[in-house]
Amino acid sequence: MVALGFLVALEIAARHYGLPGPMTNQAKEVVLAPKSGPLLYASMALMMVVLTWRQRFLAFGVAVGIDVVFFLVRWVVDAKMMFGNGALWVVLGCAVIAVTRRTGKERALLLKGVGLGLLLVAGRKTGDTWLLITSKTRPMVLDQYVATADHALGNPSWLVGRLVEATGPVGEHILDYVYIQLAVAAVLVAFYQLRNVASERRFPGHHLVRTFLVIGLLGPAIYMIFPVVGPIFAFGDDGGQWAVADLWPHTPPAITVPHQMPFDEITPRNCMPSLHTAWATAIFIHSRKGPRLLRFGGAFWLIATLGATLGFGYHYGADIIAGVVFTLTIEAALRALDRGWDRSGIQLVVYGATVFTAMLVSYRYLSMEMAENPWVFGPLLILAMTSVIYGYIRTTKTWEPKAAPARQREPQPELV
Repeated sequence: MVALGFLVALEIAARHYGLPGPMTNQAKEVVLAPKSGPLLYASMALMMVVLTWRQRFLAFGVAVGIDVVFFLVRWVVDAKMMFGNGALWVVLGCAVIAVTRRTGKERALLLKGVGLGLLLVAGRKTGDTWLLITSKTRPMVLDQYVATADHALGNPSWLVGRLVEATGPVGEHILDYVYIQLAVAAVLVAFYQLRNVASERRFPGHHLVRTFLVIGLLGPAIYMIFPVVGPIFAFGDDGGQWAVADLWPHTPPAITVPHQMPFDEITPRNCMPSLHTAWATAIFIHSRKGPRLLRFGGAFWLIATLGATLGFGYHYGADIIAGVVFTLTIEAALRALDRGWDRSGIQLVVYGATVFTAMLVSYRYLSMEMAENPWVFGPLLILAMTSVIYGYIRTTKTWEPKAAPARQREPQPELV
């Protein structure tokens, strides 16, 4: 009910600005070309964790068959081509089957699977709506403050931007695919974590999807407090007449007293913190207990996402650091909630939230001091992030269940 109320509120807010909300956009994709076909198939894959293998093959076959029909119709009428409708139809069809053909625990389990799949899609639509709202309600942005503070880190977006440019179209295409298909990577990790749901008939207490959704829910609220558009817009040619100058990625901005600057009503204020970094960090964390291939994939996705966020000029280095702290704090809170709050959990969450808040305050009010003393504030920022990482690793390691020592057999008395 809370999620539904939140979606309704966003729908109303979007309508206030003359835009379709998340519920309207999702309803359109039942028939019209979806915005992201891979995302819809990823949501169907999440839903299928509650199905048997036979049911999974059947559901996938039905989805592909429906998409083939849609493809042929769109080809005939020369409409926009995109797949994914079939996956959405299958998810909705499973909801109907759960209500009409299932009872008791079987109905509840199937509905949970459907809800999990739809939440992934709703999270994407909700995020899109949030971004539109930030562009309409925050006419002034704080990019000059973050860019000035970023001198303490050596202007990493400018450096990585030149490196990506030097790799040519191959490197750019790889990073672009990783950046766009982040949700697909998350589903692969989540599917591994939830692989036993069908046999055990229950969901684990904590998994990646929960962290993903909470990051997507809380992140845009920070955007409203700290609106930033990113270097390629504020200091690059993508910003047009609103940009300070066409500086990115070849000329780092000079150290001058920063000011709030007006920007257009189209570009989202979605930089602080970097949610792509946050989500990629969550994927990395949750992939650590998987097989070697999954661990390698999680590490690759994190490194490639960092390269894309900086190399395409979407984020500053300060956003990246804040995104890591943001994720670890949320992950710690969710794990503590699952196992029961104790002193170590409360301390970790409070510490992470304090460091994150201190970072935002310093970016806003100490940016000049940070730029003028990079050898002091740069290491301090890295140390602050590292301290949260260390605290998270140390605390969560104590939460892991410890294997009970093998029971020693008592020696039997010898018979005389």
